[in-house]
Amino acid sequence: MTDPTAQGEGTTQDDAEVIALAGRLFDAARTGDAPLLAAYLDAGTPANLTNDRGDTLLMLAAYHGHAAAVTVLLERGADADRANDRGQTPLAGAVFKGATEVVDALLAHGADPHAGAPSALDAARMFGKDDLIARLTRP
Repeated sequence: MTDPTAQGEGTTQDDAEVIALAGRLFDAARTGDAPLLAAYLDAGTPANLTNDRGDTLLMLAAYHGHAAAVTVLLERGADADRANDRGQTPLAGAVFKGATEVVDALLAHGADPHAGAPSALDAARMFGKDDLIARLTRP
């Protein structure tokens, strides 16, 4: 019996290419490369693609303070409240980093300040970010 993942069968090379592409996309989210993300999402890449820690592209873009990339992802179907494996949401990550433009973009697309553990609102309170508490509690 042959191993279908053995080199020469195509699967290992295909897997390596998929992993390399995913790595480029996660790097694009971290660096805020909104045009690259838009192109791949428009070509069919899942908007809620996650890494091995449950971080979505949106989580990485939000945590690293890239409002344009966050908006691109949200406009293409990324789940604003999807938590990673630690229960953290993109909004809580943006609050932790003090990324006001990202917070505003997430809220404009329906992110829930009470989602996750700790929630974005809890994080704002923990770190004394009164300006963000005001944003998160606006009606």
